[in-house]
Amino acid sequence: MKTALLASLILLSALDARAADPAPAGTKPLATIPSLDVKRYMGTWYEIAKFPNSFQKKCSGFTTATYSARSDGRVDVVNRCRQSDGSTETANAVARQLGGATSPKLEVRFAPAILSFLPIVWGDYWVIDLDPEYQLAAVSEPKREYLWILSRTPKVDPAVYDALLGRLRAQGLDLNRLVPTRQGE
Repeated sequence: MKTALLASLILLSALDARAADPAPAGTKPLATIPSLDVKRYMGTWYEIAKFPNSFQKKCSGFTTATYSARSDGRVDVVNRCRQSDGSTETANAVARQLGGATSPKLEVRFAPAILSFLPIVWGDYWVIDLDPEYQLAAVSEPKREYLWILSRTPKVDPAVYDALLGRLRAQGLDLNRLVPTRQGE
C-alpha cells in the first residue's frame, strides 16, 4: 500500500512538473507553424541535426523517422538509426494530434499502449518550422529542451539550412547545442 501511494505521489509530481513553466524564463512561448497537413507530412524524414538527448545516445548517425497514417486518425512512428557497431536501432511509437485537424501540435508515445492513459508517457512534438513544399521541418517542444531538424533528403541546401537556423534562433532556441547528424561514411 505504501509503495502504491509513493508511486502515485511521484507520478503526480512528474505531471505537475510537466505542466509547470512550459517556456524558459525570459522567453516568449514557442511558436508553431500556423497549420499542418498531416497527410502531406507522412513518409520518411532524415534527421539533419538535433539537440543531444539521452534516448538517442546509442545512435551514431543515419537517423530517419517514418510516419504513417492510421485508420484511427493517429500516426505510426518508426525511428531508425545506426549504432556505432553498424547495427540498426528501431524505436516504434504512436502520435496523436492535439486540437483540430490542422494542429501542428502532436504528442508521441514510445511506451506500451497499456500506459497510454498516463499523461507522462506522451511527449510533445510541435512542428515549429516547415517549408511550403514539406521538405524541411523543425520539431521541438515548449521548454525547448529538444530540437530536431528533418529533411526529405539526407542533404539540405546550405542557404536554405542557414535561413532555417536564423528562424530557430529568433524562436529562442540555443543553437550552440545543435549537433549535425552523420549521413554518410
